[in-house]
Amino acid sequence: MSIVQKIEPAEPADAPEQDLRLVKDRVRVYPMSVKGMVRSFKWEVLAFCLLVYYLLPWLRWDRGPGRPDQAVLVDIWNERMYILGFEFWPQDIYLLAGALILAAFALFMVTSLLGRVWCGYTCPQTVWTDLFLGVERLIEGDRNERIKRDTGPLSWDKIWRKTAKHSIWLFVAFWTGGAWIMYYVDAPTVTCEFWTGTASFQVYFFTGLFTATTYLLAGWAREQVCTYMCPWPRFQAAMLDEQTLTVTYQGWRGEPRGKKHPDETWSGRGDCVDCNACVHVCPTGIDIRDGQQLECIGCGLCIDACNHVMTKLERPNWLITWDNLVRQNAKIKHETVPEIRFLRPRTLIYAAVLVAGAGGMAYAVTNRSELNLIVQRDRAPLFVRLADGTLRNGYTLSIANKKPMARTFQLSLKGMDGAELALPESSGGQASAVDVAAKADTVTDVRVLVRAPSSVHGNVPVSFVLRDTLSGATQEWTSTFLAPSATAE
Repeated sequence: MSIVQKIEPAEPADAPEQDLRLVKDRVRVYPMSVKGMVRSFKWEVLAFCLLVYYLLPWLRWDRGPGRPDQAVLVDIWNERMYILGFEFWPQDIYLLAGALILAAFALFMVTSLLGRVWCGYTCPQTVWTDLFLGVERLIEGDRNERIKRDTGPLSWDKIWRKTAKHSIWLFVAFWTGGAWIMYYVDAPTVTCEFWTGTASFQVYFFTGLFTATTYLLAGWAREQVCTYMCPWPRFQAAMLDEQTLTVTYQGWRGEPRGKKHPDETWSGRGDCVDCNACVHVCPTGIDIRDGQQLECIGCGLCIDACNHVMTKLERPNWLITWDNLVRQNAKIKHETVPEIRFLRPRTLIYAAVLVAGAGGMAYAVTNRSELNLIVQRDRAPLFVRLADGTLRNGYTLSIANKKPMARTFQLSLKGMDGAELALPESSGGQASAVDVAAKADTVTDVRVLVRAPSSVHGNVPVSFVLRDTLSGATQEWTSTFLAPSATAE
């Protein structure tokens, strides 16, 4: 009996150790500060966005006595949303859906024209991350100082700088969360109640929640939000085409790259000296020279960094620039560089949808009815046969009076001959039309009984017509009157 032993081949002594971890450790990004045209513009946009965000809740708008005077207010408790002179009810939810759809198409069009300019300049994550990074640089220094301090041993200098940084981060996050609450509750009132300890539990809870999320996302997560949490990078490429302006490294001019000594000429080499300045300033830590990448937010800070290096080397600026694929390919082939085409089928379709949608939204907002009617028929009993043989159904009318004054309406029926109305709480008896009152700026429920002749059989459509006795405005709702079928009798 023979025994065969299987011998596994031995690994080479110098074989690299394999990384079998399921999750790779995060490589922290230390963006370097940079000065230039792009950075200055980003600071201006950041200041504008923060001013609008923090000051908008304090803007007042006179709507008359007894009504909120905050210009922008989402009053959840009273089911209202106020934007300047417009008041929106829950029944106007279709307008919110339309506004979100228009915003999506606007983002699609901007992306097809200018790439991820929204992500790089006005996205809240970008704005607050920029602000938090500014605080970090102010306290801990620039890139090299922060790296050296983080990799060094614990010291008093490290402790007080970290403590000061996180304290200011929490302060900014707190005011961010507090300002967000002011969009849902009157700003001066909730501010006074908050600091006197009389605000509601919900105010304190959501202020703390938004403080924590701002602190974690802008202070700790940073580029991880843009790379892994945000869904937009996954499908924004579908909005781009060969004419889209994006942050572009001009490889035809920069390659072959490499370090350049003072005694060397520029002959036979590219303008890129492989200094990695573009990588060091990138808030997501990518190398723009590798082409378009999911992590790139299109901020253009690498342009400022590269221009600074090119100026020192006395080479032309804009080695990294905003350009599109068509123009870059023409430059590579030494052909005539075409003009940038902003008007093309994709952008024209987006623009047409935006114009049509904005027009429809404007018409819908300006022509909204100040009266809404909803009718619900009683589920049980289905019908009642009275002593004289007539049939009766019960209904509940919900009348939404959107005016700040009580109104009187005349209610009548249409579509069923011989039908009469009655209000259970009224002693007026049956009539072809009755008067109903609706309270100001609220929904009033009215109980109504409809009586029909015994000759009515089956399911009969019937319309309730509500007419304002002063303005003549009407609302109509079609329901069903239930009666026994002819065969059942």
